[in-house]
Amino acid sequence: MGLSACFRLSPHATIISGMDKALKIVNELKDKGIIKDYAIGGGIATILYTEPLLTYDLDIFFIPAEEKEKIFSLSPIYDFLKKKGYKPHQESIIIGNIPVQFLPPYNDLIKEAIENSIEAKYKNIKTRAFRPEYLIAIMVQTFRAKDKERAIKVLDEAKIDKRLLTNILEKHKLKGKFNNFIRKFYEE
Repeated sequence: MGLSACFRLSPHATIISGMDKALKIVNELKDKGIIKDYAIGGGIATILYTEPLLTYDLDIFFIPAEEKEKIFSLSPIYDFLKKKGYKPHQESIIIGNIPVQFLPPYNDLIKEAIENSIEAKYKNIKTRAFRPEYLIAIMVQTFRAKDKERAIKVLDEAKIDKRLLTNILEKHKLKGKFNNFIRKFYEE
């Protein structure tokens, strides 16, 4: 695909202090075969395409090394991280001062978003992140209050491939929900 991006950070983006360490560890998980692939999603992925926003954790969506089961175990990831001295905290594990949440693909849209992620860089560390079109589709699918706000932000600030977005929305039966969202927030 050849797409790549770099994280644009404001001087106030202290929440991602230590993200470089976290990304190195996530890349190590992939290099060691503990996870097959991954991409950054959520608020931190949104920062790739918009002005910085408030977010509290690094969401790592991953494809497990073994995809045979429908239920994915986080044990191999947590065992590896515990051996390195990292400790769980609520639904995350703290790596380099940032809570990292590991999320398996809980539906076809997430799996497709991981598979079609773009290369990104943070402090010269290669990583992968969801494309803005997939971020929008996921935000429309989950549709929490913060997702609606972030979807507006991405739509307003990012360069969107409208054909790709339409294809994703149609494939995952989100076109009607998206159109209702657009009518409510852009046509009133």
